[in-house]
Amino acid sequence: MGLFQEIRSDVTIAFERDPAARTRAQVFFLYPGVKAVIRHRMAHWFEQRGHHFIADWISKRTRKKTGIEIHPAARIGRGVFIDHGMGVVIGETAVVGDNCTIYQGVTLGGTGKDKGKRHPTIGRNVTIGSGAKILGPFTVGDNSKVAAGAVVLKEIPPNSTCVGVPARIVKRDNVRVAAASLDCCGVDLDQVHIPDPVAIELSRLEQEIENLKKKLEDNRNG
Repeated sequence: MGLFQEIRSDVTIAFERDPAARTRAQVFFLYPGVKAVIRHRMAHWFEQRGHHFIADWISKRTRKKTGIEIHPAARIGRGVFIDHGMGVVIGETAVVGDNCTIYQGVTLGGTGKDKGKRHPTIGRNVTIGSGAKILGPFTVGDNSKVAAGAVVLKEIPPNSTCVGVPARIVKRDNVRVAAASLDCCGVDLDQVHIPDPVAIELSRLEQEIENLKKKLEDNRNG
């Protein structure tokens, strides 16, 4: 797919996913996330051909205009939608797969401990909630969800939902991993029903207390 076809696809995807979008012209001219992705594709084109100064200039201008910083060397797939977008940072060796949705304040960064590949690889159809931080050279598997505010520091398998700081998996392949309830993973933009990690932990502690009480009662009766 050529550059102009990719740009047309970016606009169409944003128009289809955002219920507030009224026209494709509105999306093309006014949506900062779309503008950032389009300009990144241009910067990446120059970066791949060794024109690093021009690529970096486009990237810095885009950050100033949109509040979104994507390194020219980062690889962004087709159908990637950055919603709102203010404060999004995507590092040099990051890879974002096709049909991902990224909300405002997301960081795809490094930890400062790695060399070479320093940033995460995001699979296809992944949704990353607002303020989430994914730090390190690991993979977030296809069709996964990262909850708003989560801090992901290790690999996430496909079809998983992770929450908390540090993030932990609460659902995988439609099966609950902890005392949590969440609808099926996918590309939908629902962030409302992602479980509260504090509530999950409190529920777990309450269950442990009940188990200890039962053991004490059994010991007394025994």
